[in-house]
Amino acid sequence: MKENQIGSTEQNRDFRNKIYEIIFEAETPAGKWFDIFLLWAILISVLVVFLESISKLRASYGDIFYYLEWFFTILFSIEYILRIISTKKPSGYIFSFYGIIDVLAILPTYLSLVIAGSQYLLVIRILRLLRVFRILKLTHMIRQTTILKRALIASRGKIAVFLFAVLTLIVIIGAVMYVIEGPENGFTSIPFSMYWAIVTMTTVGYGDISPQTTIGQIFASFVMIMGYAIIAVPTGIVSVEIAAVTKKSSARVCPGCFKEGHDSDAKYCKYCGSLINE
Repeated sequence: MKENQIGSTEQNRDFRNKIYEIIFEAETPAGKWFDIFLLWAILISVLVVFLESISKLRASYGDIFYYLEWFFTILFSIEYILRIISTKKPSGYIFSFYGIIDVLAILPTYLSLVIAGSQYLLVIRILRLLRVFRILKLTHMIRQTTILKRALIASRGKIAVFLFAVLTLIVIIGAVMYVIEGPENGFTSIPFSMYWAIVTMTTVGYGDISPQTTIGQIFASFVMIMGYAIIAVPTGIVSVEIAAVTKKSSARVCPGCFKEGHDSDAKYCKYCGSLINE
């Protein structure tokens, strides 16, 4: 009885290892073919969503698009379940970046049963194409993305202070423009004048509202020039943090918990203690 249980356990382990090798390992022939098939499936599924959004095509081929969407959703659902089953630490995959993207790629179709139109959110599947970096051995580009992410996190305090200062400035500018122009020139309220200030300072310039008086136009010119200077501030903040993060860290991913952000000379994961492959 025990021998049968041991044999069954070994078979299950072998099956999980085989699935893991195919799904997670891009170096093996089976893994490469799986990844190529997966990328094509993602591209076609996103194309189906694009085509369905065209009213003429939806009217003629709506049923075909509907069945294709469910076909790809079921296919990706099976893949997601196999990824959970085959990995040694399911929670590590589920809460990893790719794990979250994978589940978001299948949820919209199921939500469409309750919320009409939510299936168009399936375009988020395009994010799954990030795996192409791993397949084409472009992991150095993923490292650059991780460095940018860590720099943004490190600079969040400075950026928060900067945004608060800008918001305060927008309130003042909106109030001043409301006093200068007034409702007769389209600035019907301070909040609407603040909207104009945001559009002007960000150099978007929709043109739906503009100052009519000479004083207002001079003040608007000042706001436009100031907008260029303000846009440069967060760029400088993030640039400094990118330089700092690049010097002291790497983007290696722990094979045990799938977390990133380890020091460049680290041999073991600081989160779970697993050995980090060089």
